[in-house]
Amino acid sequence: MESLRRFWLVVVDVWQKGVFGIDIGRILIAAGIFLLFLLARRLFARIVINRLKALTNKTQTNLDDEVLVVLEKPLSFIPIVLGVFFAVEYLPLSGNLELIVERIIRSLIVFVLFWGLVSLVQPMSFLFRQLEKIFSVSMVEWLIKAIKILLIFIGGATILETWGIKIAPILAGLGLFGVAVALGAQDLFRNLISGILIIAEKRFNPGDWIRLNDSVEGTVESIGFRSTLVRRFDKAPVFVPNATLSDNSLINFSCMTHRRIYWFIAVEYRTTVAQLRQIRDNIEKYILGTEDFSKPPETPLFVNIDKFNDSSIDIMVYCFTKTTVWGEWLQIKEKLACRIKEIVEEAGAGFAFPSRSIYIEAGSTDQDGVFVPPQPDTRHIETLGTKK
Repeated sequence: MESLRRFWLVVVDVWQKGVFGIDIGRILIAAGIFLLFLLARRLFARIVINRLKALTNKTQTNLDDEVLVVLEKPLSFIPIVLGVFFAVEYLPLSGNLELIVERIIRSLIVFVLFWGLVSLVQPMSFLFRQLEKIFSVSMVEWLIKAIKILLIFIGGATILETWGIKIAPILAGLGLFGVAVALGAQDLFRNLISGILIIAEKRFNPGDWIRLNDSVEGTVESIGFRSTLVRRFDKAPVFVPNATLSDNSLINFSCMTHRRIYWFIAVEYRTTVAQLRQIRDNIEKYILGTEDFSKPPETPLFVNIDKFNDSSIDIMVYCFTKTTVWGEWLQIKEKLACRIKEIVEEAGAGFAFPSRSIYIEAGSTDQDGVFVPPQPDTRHIETLGTKK
């Protein structure tokens, strides 16, 4: 019996001292408190957040709905922070352990606060959209990204200060480290500066159709700090360094005011002057009388007999459409092509095609230089055939 009593005393002592001198019963109760708040997280999301959603749905503006959507995850994290706080409050902590736990709780609070602030930047970005009248859309997007990075940096610095880590010496060390990195990352900074110049010059914006040196053509999706994402028409993404876009000439088709049609209509050489003038005048009359085409002096218009080609007489057609939409432009071109064919046929002319004529000049009667094979001696063949 004495042995059992001593064993029981050992069990009680272990239970009371537990971990870090804390009663195991208290630790289990603290864990239960944390689990209770963890389970209450779902209840909090269902009751509180759904209630807030019901209130925001009654308002006329969509801003509060967007704010609630981005704040839903940070708000759902609040019960976890509360669970950690009340669980630790129940434990009799002291000394360094108490200091560490307190810093953890402060860090969690800072994390939730700045998580919410960073999430709020996007729905509140409508305030910066007013700057699009002065700056480009891409520059405003960069400003929004810079604000997010700044908030993340401030939040990280606050957490470091909570743990007693001074941020100023770190920044000074990063400055010296940055000089060394800059020497080895010249291309990175070159692309960054090129991106800023592209946005400042307003060369193109997201959604524009561009072509670079006949190598890359597509729609700009985003302008990043280092490269620009161009989506080709076959939906393949192309990441082009900003320095390449800045240092080379490119065409921004989205900035076109009109689309050009530049054709040469080849008719046969047997076409008379009257027919040529009739074809030219009717084509010009059709272009001037159709609303799809831009008229002088807004844009130039030329329909002229241009040149005598190798196998045709060429009539130049140089005009511009009002629309810049590719599909609509193709339809206008199709109508113009059909009308030109009708005009040529109405004039009694025909279209020329590449051809080559070969003239054989008659030579002398004795046909000098022409090989004539010798005729066989038929008499000899007959004699041989009748000999017995």
